[in-house]
Amino acid sequence: MLVVPSETPGGTVHGYTSDKDDYLKRLRRIEGQVRGIARMVDEDTYCIDVLTQISAVTKALQAVSIGLVEDHLAHCVVDAARNSPEEGAAKVKEASDAIARLVRS
Repeated sequence: MLVVPSETPGGTVHGYTSDKDDYLKRLRRIEGQVRGIARMVDEDTYCIDVLTQISAVTKALQAVSIGLVEDHLAHCVVDAARNSPEEGAAKVKEASDAIARLVRS
């Protein structure tokens, strides 16, 4: 379900605004996982077990990234395209560059 985000106190509206609490929960969970990995290294846990946890964190971050890209396309890019073709093209380029960075990471 697409929910139109409301303006933030600074007047800026981001595509993820309506899902902000969900993103923060997911990021806090990831933060806890990373702390757990650091603890594993500190405790000299078996390498493969550490790598397994790193893989899980990587996948979790990728899921957050995909959600943010989807929100950006559905809100920021669509709104820019409605404003003007030039603004829309600039947002598409910005999104394409961000996706390229994600693919390379």
